[in-house]
Amino acid sequence: MTQNYSSQPRSTGSNKVVRTMKKTLYIILFFAILLIAGFVYWSYYYTFSDGSRAGLLQKFSRKGNVFKTYEGEMILSSVQSNTNVPLASEKFFFSVNKKDVAQKLSDLQGEFIVVYYKEKKGTLPWRGESTYVVDSVAVRNR
Repeated sequence: MTQNYSSQPRSTGSNKVVRTMKKTLYIILFFAILLIAGFVYWSYYYTFSDGSRAGLLQKFSRKGNVFKTYEGEMILSSVQSNTNVPLASEKFFFSVNKKDVAQKLSDLQGEFIVVYYKEKKGTLPWRGESTYVVDSVAVRNR
């Protein structure tokens, strides 16, 4: 019992189906990668808001296990006593990327300052713990 195998090429109809499926999968893959890249950009690199905050620089340090980042804490006061001590206050936590800004903040610890920041939607380990990233600082004139 012998079988005869013919060496005829596949029909062109099945080749078209395979090519169409591959093309469709490549298009879906392209849009999936584009969607993921857009989400990562929007979550971690897009500036959600920017502005400034004024207050007393209470704490500034460089910390981290793997990625050393500069982290700060300011007291934002709405009411001050006669001796310029903040009474009604809230804390503003921020991170700093630039070493020159970090050095200025380190020198101004305990002073009333104005920080200019950009707020991101999410945090990255090498950018700091806070979504607020300070990019410049000025001394507040009283």
